[in-house]
Amino acid sequence: MSPEFIAVGAVILAALVFDYTNGFHDAANAIATSVSTRALTPRVALGIAAVGNLAGAFLGEHVAKTVGSGIVGLPAGLESLGIVLAGVVGAIAWNLITWYFGLPSSSSHALIGGLVGATIFASSGEVKWPGIVEKVVVPMVASPLVGVVLGAAVMLAIMWIFRRGNPTKLNRGFRVAQSLSALAMAFGHGMQDAAKTMGIVVLALFVGGYQTSDSHIPVWVIVSCATVLALGTYAGGWRIIRTLGRRVIHLGPPEGFAAEAVAASVLYTAASFGMPISTTHTITSAIMGVGATKKFSAVRWGVAGNIVTAWVLTIPGAALIACLVHLAIAPLYC
Repeated sequence: MSPEFIAVGAVILAALVFDYTNGFHDAANAIATSVSTRALTPRVALGIAAVGNLAGAFLGEHVAKTVGSGIVGLPAGLESLGIVLAGVVGAIAWNLITWYFGLPSSSSHALIGGLVGATIFASSGEVKWPGIVEKVVVPMVASPLVGVVLGAAVMLAIMWIFRRGNPTKLNRGFRVAQSLSALAMAFGHGMQDAAKTMGIVVLALFVGGYQTSDSHIPVWVIVSCATVLALGTYAGGWRIIRTLGRRVIHLGPPEGFAAEAVAASVLYTAASFGMPISTTHTITSAIMGVGATKKFSAVRWGVAGNIVTAWVLTIPGAALIACLVHLAIAPLYC
């Protein structure tokens, strides 16, 4: 076996490990509100999330192309494969660190931070800063703001439309509706997060010389990434589920439905433009916007502040870890 074959295999394996950690790390994105409102049992919610992730992956082509060719430019060769491997390992490490502390950070930004950090540290390759600003930085700032505003607006609309409704009947109806909104949220998660792993695998195949295009996504890549993400989702991420579902704010079924519907809409819109936004940022900000309509103090802003801190640290944290990993593995291919 050639060194390139081994290196490509190592990157694909690492990418699938990242995909799995992404699944259990971000399972909270799709199901925390449904579980906390008792609209769904945890296992049923995880099953719905896994199915949605699997289906959504087949429509994430635009996001996959952004990650595979729009973030960094790498020449063919072993060093480029080492850069990609270091970036993915940095993202995995950051996922595990934030999962351990129950912080819903962004797996997407961890992956992007890892790739950028390893590329900056290496002697070859380039960071495509204009693409990062357009496709990553602007959506990274805009999506939480949109989530907060739309979350509050949708919740206020629900409160006005159903202002004369019977609370017991309304809660029962919105619990049913949450089955659909949770599935929609999981579908958007698949469009975004499975697609990011697909982009990494395609990038590895391209720089390893096993594919002539950095934009073509083989069917086996879609199926494998979607399946692993679904398995990781079904494994669950209970630490983060508790943070999103209970510690930020107590949600009822109408609030849960509003947050999930808003987050899913934002994810679909971003995916259609190839923007790899964070499902974590989107659903968390939507929850905050919905919760603030009760009263401003209903949101536990201290917990929210810890989450925002994790958001800010994600890209540089993953980048730093990726740099250290690159330094450690560089002698293997130099």
